[in-house]
Amino acid sequence: MLVAGSFLFNHTKSTNKTSFASYTVTKSVRSVAPPLPPLKIIIDKSDYELSVYDSKGWYATYPVVFGNDPMKDKSMEGDKYTPEGNFKIVAKKPHDKWSRFLLIDYPNQESLAKFNQRKQRGEIPKTAKPGGGVGIHGTWPKDDYMIDRYNNWTLGCISLKNADVKEIYGYVTVGTPVTIRK
Repeated sequence: MLVAGSFLFNHTKSTNKTSFASYTVTKSVRSVAPPLPPLKIIIDKSDYELSVYDSKGWYATYPVVFGNDPMKDKSMEGDKYTPEGNFKIVAKKPHDKWSRFLLIDYPNQESLAKFNQRKQRGEIPKTAKPGGGVGIHGTWPKDDYMIDRYNNWTLGCISLKNADVKEIYGYVTVGTPVTIRK
């Protein structure tokens, strides 16, 4: 039993993928045991993955999609890019359209500093605002295929399959740190 438990927590990131004619179905991979606090979430934009780590190490990996161009950092309100940096979950609520919603604290001090630097350099208009309301959520009902097709459809949020966001919602708490990176 110890060998099996050790294997689960030394797992390298990989997801089960099944190919169909037009796209690949990507499945979440997770440990068997419930996660042990404290938890942290790492979102890797280049790999289209949200990984959860607990006190023992890796716990789960889920496929995700983002806003317009996942390799760009959010610059201002309305750009439809997903922010990069260090955040935390500040609220959780069921959502009529997207199953569950876990709000992150964007804009925080780190993202406001980047925003103000971009304004000073003239990269964004002086009248620009940083935006807000960014979070982790599901898809429209029956639209989980958007994740399988890597269709970046959000306005800057991170979207998972509905079953996956329900699972995360069940064990992630307010205050959980979230890192979003390329």
